[in-house]
Amino acid sequence: MLSKIFLPFFLILLSSPLSSQNNEEELLTRLETEMSKRVSYQKAKEQRIENLKRLLSDKDISLENKYFIKKKLISEYEYFSFNASLFYIEENLALAKKIGNDLFIRESTIRLAKLLATSGRYDECINLLEEINSSNLSKKLLYEYYIIFKRCYYELRTISSVKNIKEKYNNLYRVYQDSLNSEITNLKKKSKLYLEIIEQNYRDQGNTKEALKVNKKRLSQAEMGTREYAVITFYRSFMKAEVDGNSVNQKKFLILSSISDIRASIKDNASLTNLAIILFAEGKVDRAHDYINFSFEDARFYNSKLRFLDISNVLPAISKAYEIKNNKQTNRLKKQLIFISLLSLILMIAIFFIIKQNKKINQGKEYLKTANLKLKDLNEKLSFSNNDLKRLYEELSSVDVIKEQYIGTFLNLYSEYIDKLDVYRKTVSKYIITNKTKDLLELSKSKKIIESELKIFYENFDKSFLHIYPNFIKNFNALLKEDERIIVKEDDSLTVELRIFALIRLGISNSSKISKILRYSVNTIYNYRVKVRNISINREEFEDMVKKIK
Repeated sequence: MLSKIFLPFFLILLSSPLSSQNNEEELLTRLETEMSKRVSYQKAKEQRIENLKRLLSDKDISLENKYFIKKKLISEYEYFSFNASLFYIEENLALAKKIGNDLFIRESTIRLAKLLATSGRYDECINLLEEINSSNLSKKLLYEYYIIFKRCYYELRTISSVKNIKEKYNNLYRVYQDSLNSEITNLKKKSKLYLEIIEQNYRDQGNTKEALKVNKKRLSQAEMGTREYAVITFYRSFMKAEVDGNSVNQKKFLILSSISDIRASIKDNASLTNLAIILFAEGKVDRAHDYINFSFEDARFYNSKLRFLDISNVLPAISKAYEIKNNKQTNRLKKQLIFISLLSLILMIAIFFIIKQNKKINQGKEYLKTANLKLKDLNEKLSFSNNDLKRLYEELSSVDVIKEQYIGTFLNLYSEYIDKLDVYRKTVSKYIITNKTKDLLELSKSKKIIESELKIFYENFDKSFLHIYPNFIKNFNALLKEDERIIVKEDDSLTVELRIFALIRLGISNSSKISKILRYSVNTIYNYRVKVRNISINREEFEDMVKKIK
């Protein structure tokens, strides 16, 4: 009883890790598929960039339009190429000053500060931001201004090892956090910016569960294949690891974040590097090596010093482990090659003796084959002889049956006609004796007897013929056109046409002989034959084919 209760729980516990492993493997396979498509995603992005650049080549384009097109180019290059982003931001900053638009100048300056912050150039970023008068910024730029300051001081406090300096950066972080919190009170509670800041606040407070709830809302608003989705899932991965106490969900969301980065052709990414580190710690060296190299290529393409620094901390260890594993595999393969070579030598010697033995066996087989062919030839001849005898016997039996049928029918008819003639004789004799000449004359004029006898003759003929050739009607109709086939009223009776061709089947093909037997005029018989030939499928060979019906 207890086993029945605990068995389902045991199975659930057993199957859960297996299910997780399967899901993880599916996600990793999906990630590797996306990694193989990197070039196609990159080409799509480069095509969008090229299209924007073509718009800039228009001679009649205004300075304002040129600014907005370059702004879109900056958005495309933002996480794709640091050098190109920097180039177009500086171009736009110069263009904004040329136009004399303060909003454009502040917007480009904030954009430049954000690029410096995301690439790890925190001091340069802070110096640039301190030159901006925050009171002149629009609400949107002010939010961005505080967020960039927060990011700089968050990263500086993280990397700083001096306690006093770390505390200084932490206090500055709090100042800008408070400023930002006071500014977002007017934002909609479901807006993306509001939720992002609230999630960060919960994380700062160490309230991971609440941060996860907000993160879930943000994730529902994000779309796979965007920078937004990649960032949200990146932070979710570490929060899930903290709450769950294991790396299962951490890996899951790092994979999803990496997939989104690849689809969006984002080169400034961190998810794949972190995933490689976790897999390396789990002993999955091959995948860790592939993923860290992929991240390294992206970082080199983007020219991110920050990413190079992160990757350089783990790349040597992973590469060395990968090299050691490859060396072990190479040594193992060498040993296996030597072993296989020895086996091959033994196999070759064995094959030599087998071939020698097979030659002797083949010689014996050849002798047997020759004898078998002779026996087969004799059997075939004997079989042909048996078949000929069987066919001859069947034909003779068939002829005997037909003869017996005809003789029996003929004798029966002949006997009946003798009886009928005797009755007729007695009737005539009676009429003469009784002097009933008038009745006798009437009797001799009447055709009833002839008609009656003909009817009996036809019936006997039909039954006898169909008994000998039971499939005659079916086979005869097969020679006619489908819509012209003859239908009989009774199963054991024939029509006039069928009787004519029944006699032809019996070998009586002369129309005058047929007319005498069936008591029709020669012209009538001829007309019937022509009529049936005209409705046949093959008019020329029709009667010959009738003669062959069995």
